[in-house]
Amino acid sequence: MVTPTLQELLVRYKAIEFGDFTLASGAKSTYYIDVKSAVTRPDLLAVVAKKVVQSCDFDVIAGVAVGGVPLAVAVSLASKKPYAIIRSSGKDHGKKDLVIGEVRGKNVLLIEDVTTSGGSALYGIETLRAAGARADRVVTVVDREQGAAQHLQEHGVSIFPLVRVSELVQSRGF
Repeated sequence: MVTPTLQELLVRYKAIEFGDFTLASGAKSTYYIDVKSAVTRPDLLAVVAKKVVQSCDFDVIAGVAVGGVPLAVAVSLASKKPYAIIRSSGKDHGKKDLVIGEVRGKNVLLIEDVTTSGGSALYGIETLRAAGARADRVVTVVDREQGAAQHLQEHGVSIFPLVRVSELVQSRGF
């Protein structure tokens, strides 16, 4: 039996949809990347985790809530290394920490479901750095190829896409 590629699984589970969409950045797009819904499928989540473990070295894997959390958990389980959650905003009760998990002094890899401008990834990196982590790399399941790499590079951050949107579009025959 042939194991499907990550691109094939992303297409199978409708991680790319065509139509008229407004992105979180406010930009208009003729396609939408929905990795959050697609990775609810365990076979896809396992392939993503395996690819990250095989290609990246880290002490802790971290994800920004909501999209990065299941990815970070899957990579943590596959690598047997701890994970951290970065809250999307502060809270006014409890410990009020923006980062859940031990990252101080650790080599932390940030995982994102989709990168467009790189704003969410940069928020995650800056939050990790403020918590004392060594954080300068982002792995993303899908890079929309709309400036995230350049934006992150300007802040000393490297990005490693597992899939580029152009590969998904090609696999759909568009």
